[in-house]
Amino acid sequence: MAWVHQEWAEGSVEEKVQRLLKTWEMEMVHKVRPEDQKSVNLKNYSASTNGLKPLTREEVMAMGGYNAFLATTLPPEHRIYDPEAESVESATSTFLTAFPRGFAIEVLDVYSGPPAPRIAFKFRHWGYMEGPFKGHPPHGGRVEFFGVCVFHVDEDIKVEKAEFFYERGNFLASFLTAPAASASASGCPVMRGAD
Repeated sequence: MAWVHQEWAEGSVEEKVQRLLKTWEMEMVHKVRPEDQKSVNLKNYSASTNGLKPLTREEVMAMGGYNAFLATTLPPEHRIYDPEAESVESATSTFLTAFPRGFAIEVLDVYSGPPAPRIAFKFRHWGYMEGPFKGHPPHGGRVEFFGVCVFHVDEDIKVEKAEFFYERGNFLASFLTAPAASASASGCPVMRGAD
């Protein structure tokens, strides 16, 4: 199924939530000084993924945004990517190498939006694997996942608590799967359209 990027009308609730999400994501990954982060309430901030223990801003900064987001309770021997074995630098390098053109995030649906104290939405995070990932060669295909998030915000619409829910295993498995061969490359004469 071809996916079309959703464009939201400027000033709509969806556009406001998407702007908040994109700013939050950029700051969590790229701004190391808490005082530079404008999308979060630094005094009360916490984040959790898939119901795991909420992490403070200091804990997220110490382990890195990628590692915090990919936290898991799977035994280490079953992990495609082990956030406990990665540093902030190695995690950043791994994903920047795999996605040299970036790994976009967008809002698909908003279930409750500002000014409510809770903003609930569905999102898609995606990019094209054009570089290697943990020893696996690039396949050039789209790697994506869908999830749901609840941002608990203060009166200034700064995130105090972020709760993300998504299927981690399917996302990481997509790094290991090469895209299906096109019909023209098939060895089957019917698929090639041969007589």
